[in-house]
Amino acid sequence: MCFICDLQSASSATVSTSTTTAREEPVWSARRAFVLAGAAAATAAALPAAAQVDVGRSSALRKLVPADELESAARQQYAQMMSEASGRQALLPASHPQVQRLRGIARRIIPHAPPWNARATQWQWEVNLIESPQVNAFCMPGGKIAFYTGILDKLKLNDDEAAMIMGHEMAHALREHARARVAKSSATNIGLRLGAQLLGLGELGNMAAGLGTQLLTLRFSREDESEADLVGLELAARAAFKPQASVSLWQKMTATTGGAGAGFLSTHPSGPNRIRDLQANVPKVQGLFEQARRG
Repeated sequence: MCFICDLQSASSATVSTSTTTAREEPVWSARRAFVLAGAAAATAAALPAAAQVDVGRSSALRKLVPADELESAARQQYAQMMSEASGRQALLPASHPQVQRLRGIARRIIPHAPPWNARATQWQWEVNLIESPQVNAFCMPGGKIAFYTGILDKLKLNDDEAAMIMGHEMAHALREHARARVAKSSATNIGLRLGAQLLGLGELGNMAAGLGTQLLTLRFSREDESEADLVGLELAARAAFKPQASVSLWQKMTATTGGAGAGFLSTHPSGPNRIRDLQANVPKVQGLFEQARRG
C-alpha cells in the first residue's frame, strides 16, 4: 500500500491545519481550508458528472467502517508524524521551494476531488514534505498528504510527474481503499460475524482506532492500484497536468532499483502492464487536459 501509519499510537493532540513547528510556518489555516472546500464544491458543480476513466463502483464493504472514525484516527496520527519529523528537524518549512511547489500542485488538483468523494469538501487538506532519502509519498484518509524528498530528488520529477503521484495517492483516499481494506481485514479476523453486533457496526466500527500496526501490513490490491492510477490520471488532467507524464513517471519507477526506492516499488509494483494501462487511458483524458490548459 502507499503508506498508512500506525493509528493506534496516535497522540491525543487535536489536529488543525494551522499546526506550527520550530521550522514550519502554519500549514494551511482553517480559513483557507474552508475557502478551499467552498471552491471545491463550486468546481464540482461545474464539472461533468461522468468520469472519463472507467473504474466502477467503490467497494460496498467499506461502509462497515465509519469514515469519520478512520479519518479522525488518521488525522491524529498525521499530526504525530509531523511533530516527530519536526523534532528531527526533517519537516521542511512552508517557505521551502519544494513545499511551495507541492502545495501549488495540490491547490490545482483538490478542487477536482469532490466528484469522486463528496466527503472531500469537508476534509482539511494538508501537504507536507519530509526530508528523507525514502522514495515515498502518501495521502491518508481525510486528505493528509506527505511527500519524502527522496521521491522528488531521486526520480527527478517534473511538476506533471509529481502531480501524477499526488493524484494517485489522493485517489486512494477518495476511493476509500484503506477503509475497504480495514473492513475486509476486520471481517476476516472476527469470522464474519453477521449478527446484531456487526449490524450495529460493533467491532468493525471500533477497528479504525484500534488496528495498530496491522495497518502497516495492509496492502492495496491490484484493482485498488489500477483505480488509483486511473483516477489520479483524470484528477491531474483536469488540473492541466500533462497526461503523458503518468507514463514517463512509471517508466522512471521501472528504472529505479535497490536502495531507498525498493520500499515504494514493493508496494507500488511497476511493469509493462501498468504502463500499457496508463497509455490506453491517456487519450481518454487528453481532452480534459486541453480544456483545462485553455482555462
